[in-house]
Amino acid sequence: MREIVSIHIGQAGVQIGNACWELYCKEHGIQPDGRPDENFGRNDSCLSFFSESCENTYVPRTVMIDLEPGVIESVKKGPFKKLFHPEQLIHGKEDAANNYARGHYTVGKEILDESLDRIRKLTENCEGLQGFLIFHSFGGGTGSGFGALLMDKLTSVYGKKSKLEFSVYPAPRISTAVVEPYNSILTTHTTLDHSDCSFLVDNEAIYDMCRNLGIEQPKYADLNRIIAQVVSSITASLRFPGDLNVDLTEFQTNLVPYPRIHFPLVAYSPMLSREKASHEQLSVQEITSACFDSKNQMVKCNPQNGKYMACCLLFRGDVNPKDVNQATLIAKTKRASQFVEWCPTGFKIGMNKREPTVLDGGAMAPVKRAVCMLSNTTAIAEAWARLNSKFDLMFDKRAFVHWYVGEGMEEGEFTEARDDLRVLEQDYAMVAQD
Repeated sequence: MREIVSIHIGQAGVQIGNACWELYCKEHGIQPDGRPDENFGRNDSCLSFFSESCENTYVPRTVMIDLEPGVIESVKKGPFKKLFHPEQLIHGKEDAANNYARGHYTVGKEILDESLDRIRKLTENCEGLQGFLIFHSFGGGTGSGFGALLMDKLTSVYGKKSKLEFSVYPAPRISTAVVEPYNSILTTHTTLDHSDCSFLVDNEAIYDMCRNLGIEQPKYADLNRIIAQVVSSITASLRFPGDLNVDLTEFQTNLVPYPRIHFPLVAYSPMLSREKASHEQLSVQEITSACFDSKNQMVKCNPQNGKYMACCLLFRGDVNPKDVNQATLIAKTKRASQFVEWCPTGFKIGMNKREPTVLDGGAMAPVKRAVCMLSNTTAIAEAWARLNSKFDLMFDKRAFVHWYVGEGMEEGEFTEARDDLRVLEQDYAMVAQD
């Protein structure tokens, strides 16, 4: 068995977790109380994400952690309250208050041992642990500070196991906290060596996707459901049969040419509303080329400005290898100039027989086939450059720094983190040069 443990940290992580587990339950035919329904077990394996209890109910292999009780309490009172094991919902007494230092040094330390103990119990219950999926935001205090602290500890305890991050990255124009640039750069610096692959999503890009789906005023639940579809596509091959399955370590082998350059750009197609779906052809060729369009990407950046080092195309549903090979060849020929010269093949393919599941009452149309593209492109460096310039504007005036120093952090850590990100930008620039 290839099990995965999901760790949801902070408000963003836990709310994305709600959307993900809602979707997994629908995909596998598991009711909100953990009992199987009539669609359960159609040639799939839910045991990579769920464990079976002695009462024949299915319990998610997950831990949800937040420093303040509000969000976790809402899960305990929500529709899926009977699904989760009560000890897997961990919260502290006070918030990290958008402060990386509180999450990392002071408040976060108080719930670290309890969290690690719960994760240890989950991993001991696994036959062949594949790795961890970690969901958190860069901008908040818990997601950035406690997320970095926990990943550091996971590396020391579970050394070689894969750690894949899904990180909510600060959007270019939409901001929910003034100190987002500080938290983001500090957490990126701390986790750079502990994360094997980090999939960035930014709220502004996903807001635009929601508008394409015809949602005029998207709520966070709508955004999270889109992210859940991507997470489902990435892990589909561990759970459903397919002609060409891809596991977690295969992503890293094919997507990460150098250890530090592990921030693939995520794109998903087709992103269609129920009204438009009946008018679209949605051939394999069409959905593949749509993935290269910036409006289907989850980070605001222009792929024309960078070079692709590697692409991973994960197809699911009604696709056959001949169509996939043809679509890949056309994409490669059309965009030959956008690929680096030192990577001649450029594409990794995954094919899965299970078509995407859509939630009742959701805006997305049910489709017969879909593709999720993970591409390691140097264009994502423009997202880092944007963040670095915002950091510099504030740090030049030493604005807000006293809040971090007051929690026991040294000012030198800011400079060290910023230097590391400068080197990361240079790494991307060097890779782009042939």
